[in-house]
Amino acid sequence: MTSFLIVLAVFIIIISIALGFFVLIQESKGGGLTSNFAGSNQIMGVRKTTNIVEIITWSLAGLIFVLCLACAFICKSEYNDIHQQAQPTEQAEE
Repeated sequence: MTSFLIVLAVFIIIISIALGFFVLIQESKGGGLTSNFAGSNQIMGVRKTTNIVEIITWSLAGLIFVLCLACAFICKSEYNDIHQQAQPTEQAEE
């Protein structure tokens, strides 16, 4: 299981680098809060965007989230397995 965690960690690092790249190549929305109230392609202050780069960015962020959750659950189960195996030996010594 430990090698599987290493593979997941490597995937998270690679995806994080790709996410940084896609964030840097996105078009700047710019303007801050003042520009949110002006513009023809806005509805309630939110711009309509169907940019493929933005879709890839959100997908990579979601993938990192899922992989981090998977790592956390695997680490927790390994931790519980190790401590459950160690408890009977500690109780037998007492």
